[in-house]
Amino acid sequence: MSQLAIEARDLVMQYKKGPRAVDSIDLEVNAGEIYGFLGPNGAGKSTTVHILTTLLPPTSGTARVAGHDVISEGPLVRAAIGAALQEAALDPLLTGREHLRLQAALQALSRAVRKPRADELLARVGLEDAADRKVGGYSGGMKRRLDLAMALIHRPRVLFLDEPTTGLDVQSRTALWDEVERLAKRDGVTVFLTTQYLEEADALADRIGIIDHGAIVAAGTPAALKAEIGLCTVEAVPAEGTSAERVSTVLARFGPALDSDHGAAAVRLESAHTGLADVVRALDAEGVEVENLAIHEPTLDDVFLAKTGHKLEGAGAEATEEREPEIEAT
Repeated sequence: MSQLAIEARDLVMQYKKGPRAVDSIDLEVNAGEIYGFLGPNGAGKSTTVHILTTLLPPTSGTARVAGHDVISEGPLVRAAIGAALQEAALDPLLTGREHLRLQAALQALSRAVRKPRADELLARVGLEDAADRKVGGYSGGMKRRLDLAMALIHRPRVLFLDEPTTGLDVQSRTALWDEVERLAKRDGVTVFLTTQYLEEADALADRIGIIDHGAIVAAGTPAALKAEIGLCTVEAVPAEGTSAERVSTVLARFGPALDSDHGAAAVRLESAHTGLADVVRALDAEGVEVENLAIHEPTLDDVFLAKTGHKLEGAGAEATEEREPEIEAT
């Protein structure tokens, strides 16, 4: 078994006169993996991150990060981690390069190291051309990339990213995904990623934990979680002149009916051995014509619905388009 980079046991956060935001959760994150922490707003994702990064003491339970106890060894934890939380602490009057050099000084990097390390990270996150512009004129994606660079300045062993792509356009999200993958695969950094985007967790995470109402309701690899909740679905769109009822009657032989849009009929297959060819033969035998026939693999959206009883707000949602950078007065 790999060495654990993050380990939590029976972790609880109970706010005074408020909810139990974290409800006796257990966590195990292996060194060098990307762990996706998936859940809706208010599920307890950010509270968990705040505990693991020593920003918030737990009500009870234990947690260790990079081998250190988050309560009794806070300074050692902070020295081993980097964190890019939801709200980036950036000064609009400083340039990107100034932010990185200041962060390097705060992390006690030597003067000889600060400049080359800042230059290296600016290039790595694609901010070389904007390095000497004030951050007040940066777009949302540029600010997120700068915040990531600042979190990496001291070469942390564990990186916490709390919903890093919320509000970003597709291009900015993809660029950040690429960098996160490089960190884990090339540098061996453990990444703890909270998100409410199902496609983000599916694309990046080696393993996933789903949290809902403060409790972890499922954990495993994306593939294992999908396999756990069921089989494929088949959806058929009736051809012109063919009733949806006739199509539904034939599909019902293969599994229970599901809700579907645009007049289509859909079922969840009851057998793993049933394929599209079997459905086609059954439709042909009954003389039922369809305009389109498709088979769909289970998705994380299906997993989340099965485990929590509701859909995730971020599922399939498009990111908010970024504004263009403001033009600075000279």
